Amino acid sequence: MIFYFSGTGNTRWAAERLAKKTGEKLLFIPDELKKGKCEYELQEGERLGFCFPVHGWQPPRIVRRFIQCATFKTQTTTYCYTLVTCGDSIGRTMEMLNKELAAKGLQAASVFSLTMPESYVCLPFMYTDTPEREKQKISQASEELERYMTMILERQRGEVHTVKGVTPWTFSHVIGAYFNCRMITDRKFNVDADLCIHCGKCQKVCPTGDIVLKEQLPTWQHDGSCTNCLACYHHCPRHAINYGKITRRRGQYYFGHE
Repeated sequence: MIFYFSGTGNTRWAAERLAKKTGEKLLFIPDELKKGKCEYELQEGERLGFCFPVHGWQPPRIVRRFIQCATFKTQTTTYCYTLVTCGDSIGRTMEMLNKELAAKGLQAASVFSLTMPESYVCLPFMYTDTPEREKQKISQASEELERYMTMILERQRGEVHTVKGVTPWTFSHVIGAYFNCRMITDRKFNVDADLCIHCGKCQKVCPTGDIVLKEQLPTWQHDGSCTNCLACYHHCPRHAINYGKITRRRGQYYFGHE
């Protein structure tokens, strides 16, 4: 089984390739949470993978919530691993995830990270990558993913292929803690009614169903479901959606865009 979360498609791309290579079932975490009863029994020899983007140098809140409420019945042969995507570094994301897994009697035997095109643009110093840099990152990630998939197929243990950054503890436990506590909210999203073409794409791409259309305009429900993945912002064909004022002159990105 491979459980994944993705907003702008970077992790979905990696998880889909991994599922095709291993022949294992791919499950979307938001859909699993909606079912209410998250109980899973792994078969003999089946791998257990977790794939997600790093949010503020930590595992996304939705991923942590899923692991906390899920029950995994494993076998002695179960091989558990984690693969994450990030814009540059992951801090202590893996250590934090393994702490959540340990409460379920699990531990990631090997961990991997892929540096993918940047999609978070809600801070003054963060922008999308240039088209050239996008291609470079995807090309390199594709090569790395091939190597990682071989290790996963062979159930290799003790493999650590991640980029933690220069001060991982500070990024995850100080900056990341503030980010995930204060900035994971939908209350700053707004729509420019004059630019909106009422296509409904924002509602369709929202992974948690946080967006509803009222008078053909997107409205965020403020119910705590938003992950701040920015899928709505990046997929808007007219750049009508923004996060506060800071994103009005920022670029857009989602995997596979033209």
